Amino acid sequence: MRDFLIIGNRALTSPDFSLNDLPGSAGRMDVLCRCINSALFLSHDMRRDVQIHLFLQGPPNPGIAIRFNGSELKYLNPDERSAASLIKKALNKDIMDGNLELESTPGVWVRKTSLNTIMTELSSADKPLYYLREDGTDIRKISILSGKGTYVLGDDQGLTSENELIVLNHKPTILSLSPISLHSDHCITILNNEIDRVELG
Repeated sequence: MRDFLIIGNRALTSPDFSLNDLPGSAGRMDVLCRCINSALFLSHDMRRDVQIHLFLQGPPNPGIAIRFNGSELKYLNPDERSAASLIKKALNKDIMDGNLELESTPGVWVRKTSLNTIMTELSSADKPLYYLREDGTDIRKISILSGKGTYVLGDDQGLTSENELIVLNHKPTILSLSPISLHSDHCITILNNEIDRVELG
């Protein structure tokens, strides 16, 4: 599987948000929803070998992870509202401390956890770990780019210094996709394209 981890600094950890106001009522949940669609959708198909992990750090219960597994996913359409609806259903589950994942809808899993726990799991999965940051190594200068890797990036605010330290402690390769600043969902689209070009030769 190709894994993406998106850290939502303000993303609400309660289902009490409006699907009609994702930027305001949900702590820029719209950014995360666009990332979901960029990670998973192809024209008339879905990437079945991709997982996207959202780590929500907004109120009232920061530290919620929601995982979308492309190989099992149902009920997702290529629009922000559809993705937000599945997030809302996940947040409606009775989430307890203890790292136990609960399936809210087919292919969508939710749990209470920490960023360090997620990073430990993803970095121990015997595949390369990459952190996307503007001052990283140009992706086109990487000799081997793994389609089976894990790719970490922030929302519209990037990573906090505390979260960046957690990520860097797991010794990722730091990648840059562009000499200019890009939206998170655009980064995922470019990254998927670069990997596709390598894998399909």
